[in-house]
Amino acid sequence: MYQIKSLSDTPFMNAYQVIVDAHDRVGESPIWDARAQCLWWVDIEGPFVRCSQPSVSGAPAALRTWRLPERVGCIALTATQGQLIAAMESGIARITLADDASVDLQWLARIDHPAPGMRFNDGRCDASGRLWVGTMVMDMSLASPMGGLYCLDERGLTGPHVTGMLTPNGLGMSPDGGTLYLSDSHPTVQKIWAFDVNPDTGELSHRRVFVDMTLWPGRPDGAAVDAQGHYWICGNDAGQVHAFDPAGQWVRSLTVPMPKPAMCAFGGAELDQLFVTSIIPAQTTEDTRGLSGAVIALQPGVRGMPEPIFSRFPVSS
Repeated sequence: MYQIKSLSDTPFMNAYQVIVDAHDRVGESPIWDARAQCLWWVDIEGPFVRCSQPSVSGAPAALRTWRLPERVGCIALTATQGQLIAAMESGIARITLADDASVDLQWLARIDHPAPGMRFNDGRCDASGRLWVGTMVMDMSLASPMGGLYCLDERGLTGPHVTGMLTPNGLGMSPDGGTLYLSDSHPTVQKIWAFDVNPDTGELSHRRVFVDMTLWPGRPDGAAVDAQGHYWICGNDAGQVHAFDPAGQWVRSLTVPMPKPAMCAFGGAELDQLFVTSIIPAQTTEDTRGLSGAVIALQPGVRGMPEPIFSRFPVSS
């Protein structure tokens, strides 16, 4: 059971382990692969896909890196080891990652963005094997609401199912698969919404504000849902990760050693670690501990759920 606290009660740094200091410019989309007991994530601006097997002894973990041809917003697991789904700038592809760091890429869907300078951003699979993924205008200073939420399954790429997004983030699913969470982390929005989702059809309905993050430290970036249905969201710019219950009530906050935590994911052998990726801030003076761009692990005292696998390939692929 969570112990409810106020933010003023938690000024201290929570215990953490540095998994690997990859110096990611924009570290995002961590996913735990239980089969290989490894953590995958991306550096959007690399553009890199990365993989590491966290060390039980606490020694520095080995890091493997593959360079992609476009910025990569997010990845998802497939049933084939060493093969991922990658949502990039111009489309979504199945990528096979070789031991020699080469990448074999097969496009599954291309997208005709409604404005120039756009790419895919945050994404996550649901339990049925669909991939939900948002798009955004890369230049956030434009505050352009041309982004949307799309879905990739056997029908191909459909959507936008949600429009008017500036910086879509925070995708996650409730344990029963009936609720989809989505945030907009742009400074002018900072909201998290919940939707009812039909697991059979993927239809979204009953959009409502889940959390107004203007009331909490940090912008709502990437998220994960634990086995109890609590929603964990990175408070970008605040150096915190916040947990909210299924009713949107604040439960607790964890303080991390980097000012811009970007996305979190449950993993480890018992799914009881919370891995957090991070971003290197434009103003390096904000990085007082020198860990921006690193991946860390927290011990939140709860367990997560296994990462869903993308399985609903477009019929044409």
